[in-house]
Amino acid sequence: MLRGDLIYNPSAGRFSSGLLAEGAANVLRGYGWEIQLNQTENGEQVTQGARRAADNGKDGFFVIGGDGTVNLAIRGLVGSQTALGVLPGGTANVFAQELGLPGLTWTRFMALDESAHLLGQGKIHAVDLGQSGKEPFLLWSSVGLDAFVIRRIEPRQRWEKYLATIAYAASTVWHAQYWRGINLKVRANGKEVNGHYLMGIASNIHLYAGGLAQLSPAALLDDGEIDLWLIEGDTLGDALQQAWDLFNGWHTESPTVQCIQFHTLEMESDAPLFVQVDAEPVEYDQHSILVKVLPKALKVIVPEKPPRQLFQDEISYIPGKETV
Repeated sequence: MLRGDLIYNPSAGRFSSGLLAEGAANVLRGYGWEIQLNQTENGEQVTQGARRAADNGKDGFFVIGGDGTVNLAIRGLVGSQTALGVLPGGTANVFAQELGLPGLTWTRFMALDESAHLLGQGKIHAVDLGQSGKEPFLLWSSVGLDAFVIRRIEPRQRWEKYLATIAYAASTVWHAQYWRGINLKVRANGKEVNGHYLMGIASNIHLYAGGLAQLSPAALLDDGEIDLWLIEGDTLGDALQQAWDLFNGWHTESPTVQCIQFHTLEMESDAPLFVQVDAEPVEYDQHSILVKVLPKALKVIVPEKPPRQLFQDEISYIPGKETV
């Protein structure tokens, strides 16, 4: 019998996931999981619960919530043998989109059960994490305009999350009127780059901007590298042009955008940096930050057929069985 915990954050996302958590737990039980269901009251309890599951040798730790809740979980699971299972009940659910798991909407109210079925039949892969300063991340960490905007709009009330994408876009345009970019000195894998940028984004996955754009089309979750995207500009017009290019996939050919793959990265600015990890603001008042890759530091339960190539290493594990 596989042992796992399932936690849900009733304040995450657009819906009260407590009504649906038991249904998802029962789906997983049908695939041989012994599931203990727990409600969290704050983010610290998510991390504590994940760490406790790892310390107790649980096979899986399932979270109902968004990307912020996922980030809280990885803090307790990093380096352990306990696999993360994501049941998307948050606002954007970008990591769930990366894996091909359906998000919870008014028109897809059984999405948590659908995701539980996909994970119940899924496999376990070891994936890379990033570490930005002291903060781990699974999706991205960035400095500049998007980190500044996230710091301004988070935390949000539940009613604000119903218009999350529109609100984020409007807030970005509003703040871009006054944003004048940042001077960055970047050192990565022995290479140094200097320039003036709207933002610098360290991306571990394909998707970005709520899943609406594919920032890193060649990203793999287990190759030991992360992509740094340096996006030039200092005006609202620059920001709008870069956003247009990004959403159309033209940024990869743009002369004002460059991508550097790295294992270890240092970014230094002449002003204190705004920093975000996994779309959550980080309290940070330093002029430089070190970002590094933690190779295969997290185990994740992945659907058998994800929507895109995610892995370099085809070695995976069926929960409770031998390596395949």
